[in-house]
Amino acid sequence: MAELLGVSQGSISRWESGTHAPDAPMRARIEALIAARVDTTGDAALKRLIETSSLRIHLICDATHRLLAVSPARAQSWRADAGSYIGTSLWRYASPEIIAAEDGLAERGWFDRPFQSLRFHTGPNASATIVIGAGWMEWESIPLADGRIGRLTMAVSDIA
Repeated sequence: MAELLGVSQGSISRWESGTHAPDAPMRARIEALIAARVDTTGDAALKRLIETSSLRIHLICDATHRLLAVSPARAQSWRADAGSYIGTSLWRYASPEIIAAEDGLAERGWFDRPFQSLRFHTGPNASATIVIGAGWMEWESIPLADGRIGRLTMAVSDIA
């Protein structure tokens, strides 16, 4: 990683330990290196399945929360053009329960292999565009062709 970013191994170690943090331009470079993509032919079928699904699902990069693919049913629940959010992190739209679930992933063994799933209840978020309703949410980690990990996110049920 140090070689790819053009920094010393010591810098990487200080970032990992939390004694220092990379500046904004470096964070952008790190994110670009670790971000998952579904633009390879190996992921074309997965993307097509999501984009034609009748379920309310979307796929994000597990590391960066960038939107990779979205179903029409999920897009319909948003009050925005879902296509314009492809490649954009959805993290700022997370509900408090989603944030809490994310914070507990390491304790739950999320980053261990084989791949994981998590089902939890979420309340609504405060967004008027990328709307998250109260209900059950299910996350499943999924391997992508480039070796990175995606997170399939499904609204299991909504509570009116």
